[in-house]
Amino acid sequence: MTEEEIAEVLARPYAQQLLNGPEPARMAYKGLDRDPRVVPIGFWTEGTRVVMATVPKSAKVAALRTNPKVALTIDQGAFPPKALLIRGTAEVTLVDGIPDGYLTAGRKVMTDDQFPGWVAGVRGLYDEMVVITITPTWAKLLDFETTIPKAVEDLIKEKSAA
Repeated sequence: MTEEEIAEVLARPYAQQLLNGPEPARMAYKGLDRDPRVVPIGFWTEGTRVVMATVPKSAKVAALRTNPKVALTIDQGAFPPKALLIRGTAEVTLVDGIPDGYLTAGRKVMTDDQFPGWVAGVRGLYDEMVVITITPTWAKLLDFETTIPKAVEDLIKEKSAA
């Protein structure tokens, strides 16, 4: 997909709802043992990039340094389901302190009363973090109103022709 095609998918209203909502991304990657992994992780966006931060010594950081290819799913379970699927390449960068985006991502999932205590805890815990920046190479929105999986679309066409 071109950057323009990816940007068009990510700009759709349901995609924006998922990108700015409280649901975590589910990031799939290949572990150092070459077995697949999927982890839920909070995120924020910077343009068309999806960004997250984590502990520098986490297993996913070591794995992404070895193989930066990832897949993300951001979805909501309501009916009809909405799912944003992204494939891309991860860049891993060690930073001092807490990225502002990490605090923004955390804010999406807690109440006004919870947030100050969480921020204080985060600031006391992390001297540095690793920022994982995903540059999409492919994106698809499944909203089951205007878009559906291709296999379902093909089945509908097949049944309609019969």
